[in-house]
Amino acid sequence: MIELGVNIDHVATLRQARRTVEPDPVWGAVLAELGGADGITVHLREDRRHINDRDITLLRETVRCKLNMEMAAIGEITEIACKIKPDQVTLVPERREEITTEGGLYVTDQFDNIQKIIKRLQESGIVVSLFLDPDNSQIDAGIKTGCNAIEIHTGRYANAKDQKSVSDELLRIINAGKIITDAGLRLHAGHGLTYHNVIPIAKIPNMAELNIGHSIIARSIMVGLKEAVREMKKLLTIQ
Repeated sequence: MIELGVNIDHVATLRQARRTVEPDPVWGAVLAELGGADGITVHLREDRRHINDRDITLLRETVRCKLNMEMAAIGEITEIACKIKPDQVTLVPERREEITTEGGLYVTDQFDNIQKIIKRLQESGIVVSLFLDPDNSQIDAGIKTGCNAIEIHTGRYANAKDQKSVSDELLRIINAGKIITDAGLRLHAGHGLTYHNVIPIAKIPNMAELNIGHSIIARSIMVGLKEAVREMKKLLTIQ
């Protein structure tokens, strides 16, 4: 069965809009778990624009399902991860001017650094995933780093405007997924996935984990977070 990781960054984004104490992402994580989430995903950014050090510490103490910490491949955040010990770290690209993560890591441009950080995290008992575009050169380089899993960036699929583009992007993801699983790594996917476009991604052979945030949090404003997670989980369960 596919695992659903619920990204709760946007709960913290709403809190930071007023620089107050609510809504609390820790509370959000509890509700997501009650709704059936298999994992809680948070991105501890270098600029702490939403999730902060207090959040990640309390989440490690309270989350009972998988805690997946997204982070840039930099030393400061690596040491925090090694101290907090999330169940999984997903290495992602990070630019201060971006609104959200805009694409996958360019492993070929920083192979040695990424490999060093992966080794450091794994020595602390942390499973490591890389967030990559469905590009064969990046996938091949990612496999060579020694990571445990690769999460395919599904943004271009999610943003495609016509059926041919959707089909072309889906095929790229399927082909990349086969390379990943043939190498013995876990296959994850995420970014831009919604209640309307998730099913074709969920049907990809050997898909193990989907990480979804914005769509679930947006729906939760109308139906509540627990129900929003439950509805997404139901979609994945029937596949």
